[in-house]
Amino acid sequence: MSTTQSDRLRGLLEPLVAAKGLDLEEIEMSRAGKRRMLRIIVDSDEGVELDACAELSREVSDKLDETDVMGEDEYVLEVSSPGADRPLTEHRHYVRAIDRLVKFQLVEGGELIARILEVDDEGLDLEVPGVKGRKATARRIAFTDIAKARVEIEFNRKDKKEEEA
Repeated sequence: MSTTQSDRLRGLLEPLVAAKGLDLEEIEMSRAGKRRMLRIIVDSDEGVELDACAELSREVSDKLDETDVMGEDEYVLEVSSPGADRPLTEHRHYVRAIDRLVKFQLVEGGELIARILEVDDEGLDLEVPGVKGRKATARRIAFTDIAKARVEIEFNRKDKKEEEA
């Protein structure tokens, strides 16, 4: 997708997304055979429900039909929330990942798997799980030390509410 088309789409869609209390995370355009696929990824601090995606999809479709931003060729529109394993790239992504286990690729090399406890403007306070029965340790990491970060999926972790009950 050209930068011009991407900018036009972002300018057109951001107000619709913001009006729903959501963040426009990503706009992807790809080919699927003869058709084009327009994928719009939205999120919020509370997550995104399926009904909100469906409602937003109808509004986006109407808005795109009113303009020529997509041209005359057919396209498929998909509005969804980011996957659980999406990369953390923005400050708000880290805030939304508080209490989650994250795999960090470090700028200096190597990786670290730790739970995010706190987020501020400079970096993160983490809890590094202990290995082989050892206690977890605290660690501070600056945003500038992070090359990549992605939430790790945990299947056996109890919800905080369950732990407090």
